[in-house]
Amino acid sequence: MHTDTERCLRAVRSKDARFDGWFYTAVLTTGIYCRPSCPVVPPKPQNMRFYPSAAAAQQAGFRACKRCRPDASPGSPQWDERADLVARAMRLIADGIVDREGVPGLAARLGYSTRQIERQLLAELGAGPLALARAQRAQTARLLVETSGLPMADVAFAAGFASIRTFNETVREVFALSPSRLRQRARPGPRAAVPGTLALRLPFRLPLNPDNLFGHLAATAVPGVEEWRDGAYRRTLDLPYGHGIVALAPRPDYIDCRLALTDLRDLAGAIARCRRMLDLDADPEAVDGLLREDPQLAPFVAKAPGRRVPRTVDADEFAVRAVLGQQVSTAAARTHAGRLVRAYGTRIDDPAGGLTHLFPSAAALAALDPESLAMPRTRRATLTGVIAVLASGALQLGVGSDREAARAQLAALPGVGPWTVECIAMRALGDPDAFLPTDLGLRRAAAGLGMPGTPAALIRHSAIWRPWRAYAVQYLWATDAHPINHLPTN
Repeated sequence: MHTDTERCLRAVRSKDARFDGWFYTAVLTTGIYCRPSCPVVPPKPQNMRFYPSAAAAQQAGFRACKRCRPDASPGSPQWDERADLVARAMRLIADGIVDREGVPGLAARLGYSTRQIERQLLAELGAGPLALARAQRAQTARLLVETSGLPMADVAFAAGFASIRTFNETVREVFALSPSRLRQRARPGPRAAVPGTLALRLPFRLPLNPDNLFGHLAATAVPGVEEWRDGAYRRTLDLPYGHGIVALAPRPDYIDCRLALTDLRDLAGAIARCRRMLDLDADPEAVDGLLREDPQLAPFVAKAPGRRVPRTVDADEFAVRAVLGQQVSTAAARTHAGRLVRAYGTRIDDPAGGLTHLFPSAAALAALDPESLAMPRTRRATLTGVIAVLASGALQLGVGSDREAARAQLAALPGVGPWTVECIAMRALGDPDAFLPTDLGLRRAAAGLGMPGTPAALIRHSAIWRPWRAYAVQYLWATDAHPINHLPTN
């Protein structure tokens, strides 16, 4: 979008928050860059330059605006929507791969050379993987400086910087303030009541309907791993450097996030996973605008706009849970998953609630005895087959995975049918166009609205919803009274 000057100018002049994260506006006369919705008086058009990423603006010598804080914008919805190399790379960079494994590690996960990745990222985003990771480190550092009382040396290493000197130089360059001055200027914001917990605000594009989003996560919560408590969805996180516990609560214009981490180096990755789970980078105007074109669906979109797709913080975990949920009720799936957690999950302490375990990894589940599972023999075989390919690494379901290749691998596994494949594509792989035409609840909802009731006919009808069919599924499911569609009241 940053190449469409007229469109960018209109967005800046109208201070349209829908475009925050799509592009960044740099001002030649002040040397700063802003989000499109920055509240200051727009500069003259000849003094504006538009960049596709904060990293590109930083590389061009601009510093972040202290008023609109462009580094805190919602992410571009392109990276969730698209499945090409650049989008996959951006999802991996947000997850912290470059900080943990370097550019060679990023290239290995994507199956391309480092030179090819550099070339494509530079061509589209104006910055390579190192610059993009540096911009993310700067944002993480700002969060820690402003929301914690950690010593600056701890902040530097937790944010991923190799030295305190590099940390100081980067913060001064990006924010035009020293770290200590940045802390002094911090706006009054949320503060965690529990020592050792970070209190953050996760931004999103309005509107956001929390009902099906938090309702789904709460209704399907695995005992010991997830819970709804005091108006917040809480769950454990298995992260690269340790584990964490997060509490997420919907607010009118942000998500209240309380994070407790055993290793602060996991902060950026934990935030990225929470944002993906809640689908916070979605563009509801684009999604709902298309779905309203279907006259049968339009009234439900108009009544409760801004539905998101509830996703997951761990793709392997969700794949196991999807198989457990085949042809059984939500309650039965939770029961099966809870038994696996108690038998194979890692125990943790949760002083603030009732969380007890991390969901077991595929490697831990590889040791399970199929005969101990209280389910039909064929489904036991399906479950152990999925666990085996996940544990061996033959099946990759991470944020950088090739969605179509993963679909083909899943479909080739015995007992994994189209419903399971598309459910994993929707919630684990994050495909916004995933569709479940064989789902009984979806077919019942469609028939009730006068749409075709058979899978084949429903697929044909769904062509008008592309590329947002996963969101159409949420609107159709929401016509039912199932608990997944309602925000918990206690």
